Amino acid sequence: MITVIKPGLLTTVQDLGRPGYQQFGIVVGGALDRFSTRVANMILGNDANAAVLEMAQTGPELRFENETVVAWCGADFDARIGSEPMPRDRPVRVAAGETLTFGFARSGLRAWLAVAGGIDVPLVMGSRSTYRRAGIGGHEGRPLVAGDTLAVCVPGERSAHLLASLQSAGRRMAGWTVRPQTLGGTVVEGTMRAMPGPEWDWFTPESQKAFFSDEWRATNEADRMGVRLVGPGLELIKPREMISSAVNTGIVQVPPSGQPIILLPSRQSVGGYPRLAAMAAVDVGRLTQLRPGDTVRFQKITLSTAHELHLAQERDLALIRTGLARVMG
Repeated sequence: MITVIKPGLLTTVQDLGRPGYQQFGIVVGGALDRFSTRVANMILGNDANAAVLEMAQTGPELRFENETVVAWCGADFDARIGSEPMPRDRPVRVAAGETLTFGFARSGLRAWLAVAGGIDVPLVMGSRSTYRRAGIGGHEGRPLVAGDTLAVCVPGERSAHLLASLQSAGRRMAGWTVRPQTLGGTVVEGTMRAMPGPEWDWFTPESQKAFFSDEWRATNEADRMGVRLVGPGLELIKPREMISSAVNTGIVQVPPSGQPIILLPSRQSVGGYPRLAAMAAVDVGRLTQLRPGDTVRFQKITLSTAHELHLAQERDLALIRTGLARVMG
């Protein structure tokens, strides 16, 4: 059992999302960085889809009523167990009655906390993810508030073995780490990879060039649905109307203002703005760490390159999963 002492700015229960219901207007949602969420769960031996806590900018203060092991990935938060610093990207033992506190994010914006076994909230349409606008999933369909209590699923054999190993060694944490940022190869900081979208040819050559050559700044108009960027105005060759069409996470829409909006997991299922580009899936999680005022550039790639980036990331993850299976027994 976990008791919420302070909820943080926006802390919700999330898993990998609620696919299969977009035809009914139900968004996929889920953790904004699916890959970091998977890695945090992998570190503990959890199922990849186990529910975690997603925090933004200022994290929660949580009291653990039972001894367990946790791991967190994402932005550089000031995280502590009591007064002891708690590093990310590795398993950490939390004793019964201890308090885990996440302060401000020193860099980046969001982080994901996994607990051995996963957070135990009811499944809604096959997912434990919080969908705030509909008030479903997660803990009562809303962000956490002070006084909430969260149940935890029974840890699996690997999680139990990991906890027992730390206990027998008298150690707070493991000496190894798994950083999501190192998997699948590195990329230049501040660069996101994208490919032309379905309505790419609707835009002027100048706008096409500007999207991939100019610098874009993140605004404070951002939430789990998307983030608006500001930069050179993007223009159509001629005024056009389009029928609302399917959109996906990472799609770059351009409204009449000419300033692009990049869609995130809690996006709508259809949209009526031209789709200038689509981000590589491997970079969406990095995009969600942008703070207002941060700048970003886009590198043009092909669809086949996006597939190769995804496969490289998955291959690295599979290798680490095999190694951790040996460590955890």
